[in-house]
Amino acid sequence: MISETTSLSIVLPVYNEEENIEPLTTQIVQCLEQLKNPTEIIFIDDGSTDNSVEQMKAIQVKFPTRTFRIVQLDRNYGLSTAMAAGFKAARGDVIVTLDADLQNDPADIPKLLEQLPEYDAALGWRVDRKDTLIKKISSKIANFFRKKVLDDPIHDTGCSLKAYKATYIKRVKMFKGMHRFLGVLIAMEGGKITEVPVSHHPRKYGKSKYGFWNRLISPFLDLLAVRWMKKRAIRYEAKEVS
Repeated sequence: MISETTSLSIVLPVYNEEENIEPLTTQIVQCLEQLKNPTEIIFIDDGSTDNSVEQMKAIQVKFPTRTFRIVQLDRNYGLSTAMAAGFKAARGDVIVTLDADLQNDPADIPKLLEQLPEYDAALGWRVDRKDTLIKKISSKIANFFRKKVLDDPIHDTGCSLKAYKATYIKRVKMFKGMHRFLGVLIAMEGGKITEVPVSHHPRKYGKSKYGFWNRLISPFLDLLAVRWMKKRAIRYEAKEVS
């Protein structure tokens, strides 16, 4: 388990999740009451067109003793960009990410933190997914190809509930679609990763932001890019001699 002096940044990418922000943040604050770590909660507004930003500002008033920050992108860029903005803005020693749709459970955050500092990243694994049949099938197909192409043992790259040592995640160069491959990219930087079984809940409010193209076809193209990066990565050991 991380020490009580280790600072945390909770990064929440948000795109049109006005109904989920208040209950999600309340759950996060309840979870943080178990921890004594200095913590900031960062909303990354990915160009929302509903009242999400107003809800974020209301949360700052509801929990005045907590540190909230709002980073607002000028338009909708997608999850990878929102995460990249969150990683850049985060000031904590450990960065925790989760979706704003209430399908991830903030109560699982301590489970991830227990794996640090032994590991450099703890990745959530939704063992019992509460998604539609189409989502489950497309994920199984994507995971099959990912494991074959990358020789990647990770079971669930689509789970946004993850905890990273900031020193490792900030090394990763982000491109569109790379949020699905952060475990592989951290391993390429020499980091140790592990998976942690976590809860998953059905979506109650709002709509999924993913369809066939951005759940299956587009990730396959990204997969080929990561395969190239993995094969072409420069790794070496050296020492200066006299």
